[in-house]
Amino acid sequence: MSKAENPGTTGNLFLVATPLGNLGDLTTRAVQVLEEVDLIAAEDTRHTRKLLSHLSLRKQLLSYYREKEKEQAEKIIGYLKEGKNIALVSDAGTPGLSDPGAVLVQKAVEEGIRVIPLPGPAACIVALVASGLPTDRFVFEGFLPRKGKERKARLASLAQEERTIVLYEAPHRISQTLSELCSYLGADRRVVVARELTKIYEEFWRGTLAEAVRTWQTREKRGEFTLVIEGKRHAVAEQVIDYSLFYREVVERKAQGEKPSAVIREIAEREGVARSELYQFYLDKTKKEEDLLPYE
Repeated sequence: MSKAENPGTTGNLFLVATPLGNLGDLTTRAVQVLEEVDLIAAEDTRHTRKLLSHLSLRKQLLSYYREKEKEQAEKIIGYLKEGKNIALVSDAGTPGLSDPGAVLVQKAVEEGIRVIPLPGPAACIVALVASGLPTDRFVFEGFLPRKGKERKARLASLAQEERTIVLYEAPHRISQTLSELCSYLGADRRVVVARELTKIYEEFWRGTLAEAVRTWQTREKRGEFTLVIEGKRHAVAEQVIDYSLFYREVVERKAQGEKPSAVIREIAEREGVARSELYQFYLDKTKKEEDLLPYE
């Protein structure tokens, strides 16, 4: 660990993103940190041992799974205060994104312990950028609530969401979730079903929610699923056309000897407005102005 990364007496907490599937996605810096830390806190120690075996590393592991997150966080904070450098890893992707980590990071920040994130894979970002849907504004929802009023409320809220939506879902719940999304968000809402990201059978299925419901009811469902859903479309406001500007042009060109009907036809083609509506506006406006002329 460089002196720049460990300037004080307390240890550093490294958030190390690990591959979603393809081990080639592990960064050089991540390997270096895993080699040099004193301890690795892992969501599943069995899974992490396989990764370390691939790297020919033998390290002390501490289990850090969701059910024991608060309890283990206190223990890890104690090690950090002793000066140990610790890496936090999840089974795949970036710790804290729908995986254990947020509680530990919050406690480390409160204790003044340096938290050092290492950029790396995140299924939500990988799916989003390859989806073909807008990426300039998006919302990451992780896993939806399992059931009850909270789930219904979240779905109703997402129905009004204008940003691109990214969700995670388990294979045994994917059909139900797609069906409910179709009911709440609308059958024609576009969706991308991303599966087995970075792995041999990586797949991006694209279509509407209605098509997704039909497709994934019958298809075999394996692997981890990420859904990228189109945000609510803006209602197209009815265009208000100011015909008075065109009317003045017709009058001016008529005064120069041009036929009003020919001028109106040209303006309609040039501006993309209805010729009949412009002509009627011209007639009505001309009549109104003639009616206002004083009697001789």
